[in-house]
Amino acid sequence: MPELMRIQRALARAGVASRRGAEELVAAGRVRINGTVAQTGQSVDPASDKITVDGKAVASPPPVSHWVVLNKPTGVLTTRADPGGRRTVFDLVTDVPGLTYVGRLDYMTEGVLLLTTDGEAAHKLTHPSSEVERTYVATVRGDGADAARAAMKGVELEDGIVVPREISARRTGRGMWELDIVIAEGKTREVRRLCEALGLQVERLVRTKFGPVKLGSLESGKTRPLTARERDIISALTKSGGNSRKTTRGSTRERNRRHRS
Repeated sequence: MPELMRIQRALARAGVASRRGAEELVAAGRVRINGTVAQTGQSVDPASDKITVDGKAVASPPPVSHWVVLNKPTGVLTTRADPGGRRTVFDLVTDVPGLTYVGRLDYMTEGVLLLTTDGEAAHKLTHPSSEVERTYVATVRGDGADAARAAMKGVELEDGIVVPREISARRTGRGMWELDIVIAEGKTREVRRLCEALGLQVERLVRTKFGPVKLGSLESGKTRPLTARERDIISALTKSGGNSRKTTRGSTRERNRRHRS
């Protein structure tokens, strides 16, 4: 049986553009299917239909999506290429056709970064409506305890109010704290901006979890494949479009018990 999918999904899975970008390419008449100008929402079989963008053939996406977990180091850009020649996350992974990152980590932030050839899944995981939880550990200077209490009341940023799902603080030295922060909005530089708004100076920021994927003992700059459990949960999240609260409820209860002890 042929695997039919909408043209914008086929383009996204092939790594041509994001789903929204693919829709714009189709709307502009730059995409052809078997020589005929494509229509938005048109179904195609990437394995048998000839798809072109601006006259250039689009390679068929792999039959099984490829996923990789990277422990992104500091000083590495989350982008395909940098005109200034700085290292990017694609310098640290085995590149395959259509590989794209799932959301971004800024230049100095470390930790879990997912990459995949499934552009549609990447879009769903990072869309605000999916509410996929991200967990960060922020090493900060300032009054971490007061900041954590203030954060749970909501903090006004320039693009809206941020209320962490969870936040806890532990003192690590004189004027130094570690904050465990769980958010689901995924706004640009959200955790750094949240800390700055609370009067904290961020010394280090590590994303330790994205949805069901934990950093664990993965070394900085190294990669690993998804586990079977992680793949199953991500598949359920991207198919249902639902949030990740149910998948993380057990670990949330465990964290709460640990913080109370």
